[in-house]
Amino acid sequence: MTNSAQIDEIDLLVDRARIAQEKFEKNGSQKLFDLACQAVGWALMKPEQNQRLAEIAVRETGLGNVPDKIKKNHNKTLGLLRDIKDIKSFGHVSEDKEMGLSTYLRPKGVVAAIVPSTNPLATPVNNIINALKCGNSIIVAPSPKGAQPLKELLLLIHKNLSMIGLDQDLVQMVPVPPTKGKTNRLMQLADMLVVTGSQNNVKAGYSSGTPALGVGQGNVVTIIDETADTQAAAAKIAISKTFDNATSCSSENSVIVIEEVYEETVQFLSDEGGLLLNKDEADRLIDIHWKSGKMTTDLLAQDIDVIIDRVGLRQRAGENTKFLILPTNKAGPSEVVCGEKMSRFLTLYKVKKFSEAIELAIKIQEYQGAGHSLGIHTQNEDRAHEIAMSAKTCRVIVNQAHCFATGGFFNNGLPFSLSMGCGSWGGNSIDGNLNWEHFVNKVRVVQTIEENKPDLEEIFGNYWGETSQ
Repeated sequence: MTNSAQIDEIDLLVDRARIAQEKFEKNGSQKLFDLACQAVGWALMKPEQNQRLAEIAVRETGLGNVPDKIKKNHNKTLGLLRDIKDIKSFGHVSEDKEMGLSTYLRPKGVVAAIVPSTNPLATPVNNIINALKCGNSIIVAPSPKGAQPLKELLLLIHKNLSMIGLDQDLVQMVPVPPTKGKTNRLMQLADMLVVTGSQNNVKAGYSSGTPALGVGQGNVVTIIDETADTQAAAAKIAISKTFDNATSCSSENSVIVIEEVYEETVQFLSDEGGLLLNKDEADRLIDIHWKSGKMTTDLLAQDIDVIIDRVGLRQRAGENTKFLILPTNKAGPSEVVCGEKMSRFLTLYKVKKFSEAIELAIKIQEYQGAGHSLGIHTQNEDRAHEIAMSAKTCRVIVNQAHCFATGGFFNNGLPFSLSMGCGSWGGNSIDGNLNWEHFVNKVRVVQTIEENKPDLEEIFGNYWGETSQ
């Protein structure tokens, strides 16, 4: 297909989405928008459909594993639907008589969502539900490997939307095969972009000329201090590191341990299935996973058996081996090993005191992961607050399995999301978890109120007192 034909194809897609959105908003109500969200959620969460879609996703992308994909699809969607269940996201939402302000919420219009192959089902559904909750239409642009799972999912979504009388054009995808030309055209025509995945895609979104919500790169560092319950910390890190073969941007990549509890932490990580590598084994793994400073796909989100065989660890690994541990003291922009891994291994650092742990975590995330999140296992509440005021990070996750907690979970207060904003530190326009509030325009009706004009003494009194002016 010529570039001109690809552009025409996307133009038609956006035209249909715009017509469907205008009708959706004009005839819309909160009840209808909420029904649409439920229709989309059930398309993925219905058990037999979730199973089949997860199998297709793993087969087509070669990333992750089916049981964890099923759990992720279920929990992320259920949690999001819980978050938005009683939220009013359309029309008149507040009245402030004292300030003379009335607030109304309106849709953005046509949303374009660029989604990664690591989560080819859960991420699109998250974006679709947030868009429909607020009266938008949405067009999803998948990665090439994620196109087939999304195509199968959309058939189910369209069926469910039709059952409640809604236009299928409210939810569309870039036609197969997806290409950069099609995606770039979509970015230009949409009213808003949501970009999750590679930083190249995020930068393309920001430079498209369309308002964009991009999210930053993950490279989670977790600190275990001398007060921590090291056994509990090891168990949480292990389950988080291995979930869906480490496809999550919130999976631990580096663990920094205070010297006082280092040996017991290593033992507990080993008990949880961690295999501690020697220098030769670690060097071999690094040479396989990175070439010329770039991550390869050889070990990317693979089962542990695949990793063990490719790294030549069959003689050393036991039946209990679930992930690999690379002890190191290397960190910084010239050390790829301290970066994001998206595989079943992590780097392990030992430091003498907590201040060194913070310095090292900052150094690692200055290379990759600035703004995303840091974890700490501690019984000293002040430590988390110290990190919050020292590191360039938008989330400090305390005593939790990081890959579940960062995107919101049933036992913390963050919104359920698969897209985490990293603020200015990560080059993003948002610093929170992407959620429905990012999919609306706020309209304010402004009335006159009693004048509230301060005198100069109220404003400058403290300054004048300090400077004797």
